[in-house]
Amino acid sequence: MLAAACSGVLVMGQSGLGCASADRARVRTAERGSGGAGQDRTGLASHYSDALAGRPTASGEPYDPSEATCAHRELPFGTRLLVTDVRTERTVECRVNDRGPFVRGRIVDLSRSAAEQLGIIEQGLARVRIRVVRD
Repeated sequence: MLAAACSGVLVMGQSGLGCASADRARVRTAERGSGGAGQDRTGLASHYSDALAGRPTASGEPYDPSEATCAHRELPFGTRLLVTDVRTERTVECRVNDRGPFVRGRIVDLSRSAAEQLGIIEQGLARVRIRVVRD
Protein backbone atom coordinates (compact mmCIF):
# COMPACT_ATOMS: atom_id res chain seq x y z
CA MET A 1 0.00 0.00 0.00
CA LEU A 2 1.11 3.52 -0.76
CA ALA A 3 0.10 6.73 0.94
CA ALA A 4 0.50 10.40 0.11
CA ALA A 5 -0.13 13.42 2.29
CA CYS A 6 -1.96 16.37 0.76
CA SER A 7 -3.27 19.16 2.97
CA GLY A 8 -3.17 16.82 5.94
CA VAL A 9 -5.54 14.24 4.44
CA LEU A 10 -4.38 10.82 3.34
CA VAL A 11 -6.07 8.48 0.91
CA MET A 12 -4.58 5.05 0.62
CA GLY A 13 -5.22 2.63 -2.18
CA GLN A 14 -4.09 -0.80 -3.20
CA SER A 15 -1.72 0.47 -5.86
CA GLY A 16 -1.82 4.22 -6.11
CA LEU A 17 -1.99 7.60 -4.54
CA GLY A 18 -4.81 10.04 -4.01
CA CYS A 19 -5.59 12.98 -1.79
CA ALA A 20 -8.34 15.33 -0.84
CA SER A 21 -6.54 18.51 -1.82
CA ALA A 22 -8.67 21.35 -3.13
CA ASP A 23 -5.77 22.47 -5.33
CA ARG A 24 -5.56 19.08 -7.04
CA ALA A 25 -9.36 18.99 -7.37
CA ARG A 26 -9.31 22.30 -9.27
CA VAL A 27 -6.69 20.95 -11.65
CA ARG A 28 -8.82 17.91 -12.47
CA THR A 29 -12.11 19.56 -13.42
CA ALA A 30 -15.17 18.47 -15.36
CA GLU A 31 -14.78 14.89 -16.45
CA ARG A 32 -17.06 14.00 -19.32
CA GLY A 33 -20.22 12.23 -18.23
CA SER A 34 -19.83 12.87 -14.51
CA GLY A 35 -22.88 15.07 -14.17
CA GLY A 36 -26.48 14.76 -13.09
CA ALA A 37 -28.88 12.17 -11.84
CA GLY A 38 -29.34 9.07 -13.92
CA GLN A 39 -26.09 9.41 -15.89
CA ASP A 40 -23.81 6.35 -15.70
CA ARG A 41 -19.99 6.32 -15.61
CA THR A 42 -17.77 3.26 -15.61
CA GLY A 43 -14.24 2.99 -14.25
CA LEU A 44 -12.21 1.64 -11.35
CA ALA A 45 -13.10 1.95 -7.68
CA SER A 46 -10.63 1.68 -4.82
CA HIS A 47 -11.19 1.95 -1.09
CA TYR A 48 -9.81 3.90 1.84
CA SER A 49 -7.46 2.40 4.40
CA ASP A 50 -8.73 1.92 7.94
CA ALA A 51 -5.69 3.93 9.05
CA LEU A 52 -7.54 7.06 7.93
CA ALA A 53 -10.39 6.65 10.43
CA GLY A 54 -11.11 9.93 12.18
CA ARG A 55 -9.08 12.07 9.80
CA PRO A 56 -10.93 14.94 8.12
CA THR A 57 -12.27 14.48 4.61
CA ALA A 58 -12.45 17.35 2.12
CA SER A 59 -15.97 18.12 3.36
CA GLY A 60 -14.60 18.59 6.88
CA GLU A 61 -16.30 15.58 8.42
CA PRO A 62 -14.10 12.84 9.86
CA TYR A 63 -13.68 9.65 7.83
CA ASP A 64 -15.81 6.90 9.38
CA PRO A 65 -15.10 3.45 7.88
CA SER A 66 -18.48 2.17 9.11
CA GLU A 67 -20.46 4.67 6.99
CA ALA A 68 -21.16 4.18 3.29
CA THR A 69 -19.33 7.24 1.96
CA CYS A 70 -17.05 7.93 -0.99
CA ALA A 71 -14.73 10.37 -2.69
CA HIS A 72 -15.46 11.81 -6.14
CA ARG A 73 -13.50 14.48 -7.98
CA GLU A 74 -16.25 17.01 -8.63
CA LEU A 75 -19.74 15.89 -7.60
CA PRO A 76 -21.10 18.06 -4.78
CA PHE A 77 -20.73 16.86 -1.20
CA GLY A 78 -23.90 15.06 -0.13
CA THR A 79 -24.57 13.61 -3.59
CA ARG A 80 -25.82 10.02 -3.35
CA LEU A 81 -24.28 7.52 -5.75
CA LEU A 82 -25.38 4.01 -6.65
CA VAL A 83 -22.14 2.08 -7.18
CA THR A 84 -22.38 -1.29 -8.97
CA ASP A 85 -19.60 -3.85 -9.38
CA VAL A 86 -19.94 -4.65 -13.10
CA ARG A 87 -18.66 -8.22 -12.63
CA THR A 88 -20.91 -9.28 -9.74
CA GLU A 89 -23.76 -6.72 -10.11
CA ARG A 90 -23.60 -6.09 -6.35
CA THR A 91 -24.59 -2.51 -5.49
CA VAL A 92 -24.22 -0.02 -2.68
CA GLU A 93 -25.57 3.49 -2.23
CA CYS A 94 -23.02 5.89 -0.79
CA ARG A 95 -22.70 9.61 -0.08
CA VAL A 96 -19.94 11.83 -1.49
CA ASN A 97 -18.03 13.51 1.35
CA ASP A 98 -14.47 13.68 -0.01
CA ARG A 99 -12.43 14.53 -3.12
CA GLY A 100 -10.51 11.99 -5.17
CA PRO A 101 -9.37 9.62 -6.43
CA PHE A 102 -6.50 11.28 -8.25
CA VAL A 103 -5.27 8.19 -10.06
CA ARG A 104 -5.92 7.85 -13.80
CA GLY A 105 -8.80 5.47 -14.54
CA ARG A 106 -10.28 5.56 -11.05
CA ILE A 107 -13.63 7.24 -10.67
CA VAL A 108 -14.47 6.72 -7.00
CA ASP A 109 -12.80 5.87 -3.66
CA LEU A 110 -15.08 3.96 -1.30
CA SER A 111 -15.22 3.76 2.48
CA ARG A 112 -14.61 0.35 4.05
CA SER A 113 -18.35 -0.15 4.60
CA ALA A 114 -19.19 0.56 0.96
CA ALA A 115 -16.32 -1.63 -0.27
CA GLU A 116 -17.43 -4.49 1.99
CA GLN A 117 -20.99 -4.26 0.65
CA LEU A 118 -19.59 -4.56 -2.87
CA GLY A 119 -17.29 -7.40 -1.80
CA ILE A 120 -14.09 -5.72 -3.04
CA ILE A 121 -11.99 -5.49 0.13
CA GLU A 122 -9.68 -8.38 -0.77
CA GLN A 123 -9.10 -7.41 -4.40
CA GLY A 124 -8.65 -3.71 -3.60
CA LEU A 125 -9.88 -2.47 -6.99
CA ALA A 126 -12.99 -3.24 -9.00
CA ARG A 127 -14.56 -2.10 -12.25
CA VAL A 128 -17.73 -0.25 -11.27
CA ARG A 129 -20.57 1.72 -12.75
CA ILE A 130 -21.68 4.81 -10.82
CA ARG A 131 -24.97 6.63 -11.13
CA VAL A 132 -26.13 9.73 -9.31
CA VAL A 133 -29.36 8.85 -7.54
CA ARG A 134 -29.79 12.08 -5.52
CA ASP A 135 -28.02 15.44 -5.69
